[in-house]
Amino acid sequence: MPFLVGELSGAPAWVPAVLLVTLSLAVGFLARFILLQFIRYWQSRDRKLFKSLEKHLRGSMFLFIPLLSIRIGVNYVHIQPQSLTFITTTINIFIILSFCSVLVRLINVAQDMLFIRYDINISNNLRARKIRTQIMYVRKVAIVILVMLCLSLILLSFPAVRKFGTTILAGAGVAGIIIGFALQKSLVNLFAGIQIAFTQPIKIDDAVVVEKEWGWIEEINLTYVVVRLWDLRRLVLPITYFTENPFQNWTRNNAQILGTVFLYVDYSMPLQPLREHFEKVLSETKLWDQETQVLQVTDTTEKTMTIRLLMTAQNSPTAFDLRCYVRERMIEFIQQNYPQSLPQVRATLSAPVVAGAEE
Repeated sequence: MPFLVGELSGAPAWVPAVLLVTLSLAVGFLARFILLQFIRYWQSRDRKLFKSLEKHLRGSMFLFIPLLSIRIGVNYVHIQPQSLTFITTTINIFIILSFCSVLVRLINVAQDMLFIRYDINISNNLRARKIRTQIMYVRKVAIVILVMLCLSLILLSFPAVRKFGTTILAGAGVAGIIIGFALQKSLVNLFAGIQIAFTQPIKIDDAVVVEKEWGWIEEINLTYVVVRLWDLRRLVLPITYFTENPFQNWTRNNAQILGTVFLYVDYSMPLQPLREHFEKVLSETKLWDQETQVLQVTDTTEKTMTIRLLMTAQNSPTAFDLRCYVRERMIEFIQQNYPQSLPQVRATLSAPVVAGAEE
């Protein structure tokens, strides 16, 4: 590069600059091509890792490498000192931003690999959901810290900021107190998020009941939690909600769910045939996990008796489908075999008393 620039020392001032940018872009394209070819070549050994690398690093390296080339070559191009300072500072800022982007993408690659290791698409996924919750929160915190460091390095690129660095540090205590008061709510949410990530009252994909709504934990972010409701609505709550308010977590220690079905039948309904059919219905479906099956009369009124059917499933969506399936089959059985045992309203009719009949 210095030799080539020296050969062009007699050319117009803009020629070396254009040549430098062109060569740097060419180097960037070549490096990107070599990197992608290397990734594709090694995909056969660890396809998931290299597929993630190709997905996340496809665009970031294209900027980083040409910027480094321009930064190295600009020292060999004849530029006015005032302009050189501005150009080098600008290039340094873009190099820092590009490097930060590469690191963020590598963090995403690490998350992809950990997600593959801790798969939640299995029946007993409690440990995987615990670790995934921590991974997602740690990733978000790491990205925030990385961006803050990136901004700090950019500020230090300006001589004025470095010159007054001592003054800034001296006032950091007062500024920290002021910022702490101003961002009190955000800081509370941040620390609540750290508490949730590691004590885990909720985890990703937990079945919960909040604000009288049934749903699943879909996202745990730095300051808020997204709950996916059964009808695909999203309930967005501040993360402090889960540290300050009571809520129901149906999968706190186990993904297994106990499903309940209630039947209201007449007293004439025999229980043994109903119990046998309930066992038959469960044995014929893969929704049931073969752990629990109970039929009990749990209540009686002057008109009907209440029969409760209990059954377990591997997770909450499966439990919901199982409850619907059992309810339909049991109602069908009663309709076809014991229609007289459906809920009835009884009335006793008597002949009216005629006035003077006793005389």
